[in-house]
Amino acid sequence: MLKRITLTKTFLLALWLLPACYVAAHEYVKDHLTVAQPWSMELPPNAPTVAAYFVIGNQGTEPDRLTGVDSPVAGEAQLHEHVHKDGLMKMQQVQTVEIPPGGAVTFAPMAYHVMLLDLKDRSKLTEGQSFPLTLHFEKAGDLTVEIMVHKQAPDAAPAHAH
Repeated sequence: MLKRITLTKTFLLALWLLPACYVAAHEYVKDHLTVAQPWSMELPPNAPTVAAYFVIGNQGTEPDRLTGVDSPVAGEAQLHEHVHKDGLMKMQQVQTVEIPPGGAVTFAPMAYHVMLLDLKDRSKLTEGQSFPLTLHFEKAGDLTVEIMVHKQAPDAAPAHAH
């Protein structure tokens, strides 16, 4: 009887943890920061650049700052944002992005995003592939995440916000 109860509890615990394991596969943690849902669109033929998206959360009590990014699939990676200026939406490079304490910053189409330029390994930019992206934080240091490539934006992809 005791053996059966233990086996049942173990099975139920495994079922309960399964969703957490799935989420952890798409969430990365470094100190007080989390990076969730990293993704990119499949690279169209002859496209010179591609963008990467994710959500950075800060569970700490102090702000942190994303100071840069890099990836082996690109010669250069830049932080960008879309801004509404003079009646038009414009994309511009930014040097840093502040991650507020207790808050989150969403990198999404028409918001903050990472632009990958001078593409080197286009084979990693097709649906079902992934590539590493290293985020450099002022306080937390470096965090490397795997960017999953999708043909279209994933259902759980965050909407524009910053």
